[in-house]
Amino acid sequence: MADFKNEFTYKKFLESGREEEFDRLFDNAVAKVKKEVLGKKHPMYIGGKEVFANEELVEYSPIDKTIVGTFQKGTRESARQAIEAAYAAFDEWSNLDYKERARIMDRAADLFSQRKFEISAMLSIENGKSRYESVGEVDEAIDFLRYYSLDMIRNKGYVRRASLEASTAKVKAGFQGAPGREEKVTVAMRPYGVFGVIAPFNFPISISVGMSTGALITGNTVVFKPSSTDNMTMLSGIEIYKVFRDAGVPAGVFNYVTGPGSEVGDELAINPMVGGIAFTGSKSTGIGMLKKSYEAGLLKPFIVEMGGKNPVIVSKYANLDYAVSGVASAAFGFCGQKCSATSRVYVHESVKEQFISKLLDKVRTFKVGNPLLKDNYIGPLISGSALSKYKSAVQEASKNGRVIFGGKSVDTGLGGAYVEPAIMEGDHKNVLFHEELFVPFLSISTYKKFDEALAMANDVPYGLTAGLYSEKKAEIKEFVKAIKSGTIYINRETSSSTGAIVGLQTFVGWKSSALTGKGSGSRFYLQQFMREQSQTLVR
Repeated sequence: MADFKNEFTYKKFLESGREEEFDRLFDNAVAKVKKEVLGKKHPMYIGGKEVFANEELVEYSPIDKTIVGTFQKGTRESARQAIEAAYAAFDEWSNLDYKERARIMDRAADLFSQRKFEISAMLSIENGKSRYESVGEVDEAIDFLRYYSLDMIRNKGYVRRASLEASTAKVKAGFQGAPGREEKVTVAMRPYGVFGVIAPFNFPISISVGMSTGALITGNTVVFKPSSTDNMTMLSGIEIYKVFRDAGVPAGVFNYVTGPGSEVGDELAINPMVGGIAFTGSKSTGIGMLKKSYEAGLLKPFIVEMGGKNPVIVSKYANLDYAVSGVASAAFGFCGQKCSATSRVYVHESVKEQFISKLLDKVRTFKVGNPLLKDNYIGPLISGSALSKYKSAVQEASKNGRVIFGGKSVDTGLGGAYVEPAIMEGDHKNVLFHEELFVPFLSISTYKKFDEALAMANDVPYGLTAGLYSEKKAEIKEFVKAIKSGTIYINRETSSSTGAIVGLQTFVGWKSSALTGKGSGSRFYLQQFMREQSQTLVR
């Protein structure tokens, strides 16, 4: 198996002078998807078979309310059927040599690469991402597949062997450390069984594939539930199922179930046949599943990422051009609908006016509109509830702060929920500096001393990502030492808090952002999907 290399599609096209070809491939894929894919009726896939429910869910594109497709409104019984199918498939899949599982995941990566532009076009239509965000997300899914495959191979399936030499000495009774015969020891990481994989709307390809690959490649089977209620991304889930199926994942090993979290998600949390849960979503949902599972007496592992309220500190020693570029991109890319988005900035009072002036100039260049068109940077909010949250935040900022940019809806004539990126200036005590919003809304406050900025940055329940802009070595050292976030960036021009690259940065949350303190794209990630077993044979 070759060394790992990131996919980096757009970068490769751009560096080779083929940007027009990149755009043509994406535009052609959009036309094909609109003609051949949208508006169809889709089943669930359980045990390799098509399954239909009594009720249906209709998914609409946030761009223009076009019908994406009709899907099944699965129930607890649907979830139970999928759990039973996954349970029945577990023995054969878990006993398959880890090298073969890795080969299947590599084939899945190849298929995603071959279907990249078509899947990216579906993703953009389904959740409103730009072509760059969508292709980058499919690239990340490919990276996860290849990185985790290589990780399994390098670690020899996470099995190690050792031995204890026999002793010629004899004792009348055994005790700790007593001499005895030769002991052959195998320490193996073993899969749990069935994993429930519950995915978010904002990265329905990359996060879904990352979590699913973590479960599958380590020998677990999967019941996969895409986002199926207010923020729907069920078409992406179908494509993931098809790629795994076509790559050689056997029937029953990966099951696709759509339906509300109150039905499908709850059943995965409390069903004793489910060995573990991988979840990305809100803190309230994640904590709710944990509570229900533990109250049912089940001690299954939860591998969860539960959001962020990500700070950036802009020092008086900062390169303000880097800071402005990074903050604007991280705050407003994909309409701020990322758990890693920059949502609050603490800028030194001596450079505040200059920073804000440059930031407003930058944000004014961001075009709002149909994300399928190349020049539009900010697309629609995912749903009406997201629009309501945006409006509430603007109202709060107007009352107890100062809205310095944006705050209004944008009439694109498309019917989607399009809004201006919004920037407020206010006090750190304001609720908008503490609650996760998931909309294009940035809060700015000032500080005098660096330790004050660090204290405010840490003063939230979350600890996902954080950024610093400073050329002063002492501040950088103090930031790394004191910031309570799992993923941090310093002086990063492309993005102040988003865009972890598989195999380079790990994506990990602290505090209420996660449970295990071990992130995706990490050499520790796969171990979370397995439990250790020490096997001793005495000869």
